[in-house]
Amino acid sequence: MADPIQALLDEHADLQTRLADPSVHADPLLAKRLNRRYSELNKIVEAHQELTRLRDDKATAEELADEDPDFASEAEALGPRIEEARERLRVLLIPRNPDDARDAILEIKAGEGGAESALFAGDLLRMYLRYAESKGWRTEVLGDTPAELGGYKDVQIAVKGRSEDPAEGVWAHLKYEGGVHRVQRVPATESQGRIHTSAAGVLAFAEVEAPEEIEIQQNDLKIDVYRSSGPGGQSVNTTDSAVRITHLPTGIVVAMQNEKSQLQNKEAAMRVLRARLLAHQREQQEAEASAARKSQVRTVDRSERIRTYNFPENRIADHRTGYKAYNLDQVLDGDLGPVIASAIELDEQHRLASLGQASDD
Repeated sequence: MADPIQALLDEHADLQTRLADPSVHADPLLAKRLNRRYSELNKIVEAHQELTRLRDDKATAEELADEDPDFASEAEALGPRIEEARERLRVLLIPRNPDDARDAILEIKAGEGGAESALFAGDLLRMYLRYAESKGWRTEVLGDTPAELGGYKDVQIAVKGRSEDPAEGVWAHLKYEGGVHRVQRVPATESQGRIHTSAAGVLAFAEVEAPEEIEIQQNDLKIDVYRSSGPGGQSVNTTDSAVRITHLPTGIVVAMQNEKSQLQNKEAAMRVLRARLLAHQREQQEAEASAARKSQVRTVDRSERIRTYNFPENRIADHRTGYKAYNLDQVLDGDLGPVIASAIELDEQHRLASLGQASDD
């Protein structure tokens, strides 16, 4: 383990030197990436220093134990602390998803269940907005299509963080939200009190930080403009301001109509398109590197049922991690942290197991 750690310590020292160079900060994107990596390595350096200090203290106590029995008990007490420090360092050495520090774009879409599904999509939107607020993140609604009876047919939001630490990144937390979210409750329109099951889908994408990250040829885009419309199809805009962009090579389609300006709608659509293309690129890379580690906690599976929200029992259940709690009202009010923490913990367990298998090989 010493050689890999030394390489990381050397990288940390090199980054410290580079970040002190004013010319690096002339490129904001480069400076941001170097700061993120430095922040990530800082934790490893601190954990390594703590482990080294504890080992040195134990060695010293063992040397003095012959002269003073109190040192023998001190050396023994340091044993468990050394094991804890070693495990903490081991977890920090797990390779992170390269996109963890990025911001995220979430798309929430009504699914099975008609009007009830659209209402639930609105509940999910509120949950994510409240959760982001609790984390000190900023949110922006990029586009939405309201439903006639309330809620949304679909809505897209951008979530932006403030920390350079990848472990605190928006994507590090929200990447687990992609999938089918199932709701069980009595709809407002149900006269006999029967529980209905419906669902909404969530797509989670890491946001592209600069347009040049994803190369898009203008000839690969088909751009259509049309008149915006609201619930029921009534016109809400008298100009062709809505924009639909089709990326021809992949078939990805993004439409935006929230803004009155065609240019603003196009810019919002391009943000979502770039995020989708980044996800497409990552999926291809993962497919090509079939021998590489694949997280057991699915992140962007559009068809997988990942969670159930049971209103009569006030129960939230994550089907991937086994997490279950009876505080659904609090979760929908933004207390999503423990649910996401269960996904992060399971993911770390599988990555640790993968590292163990790799070392055995």
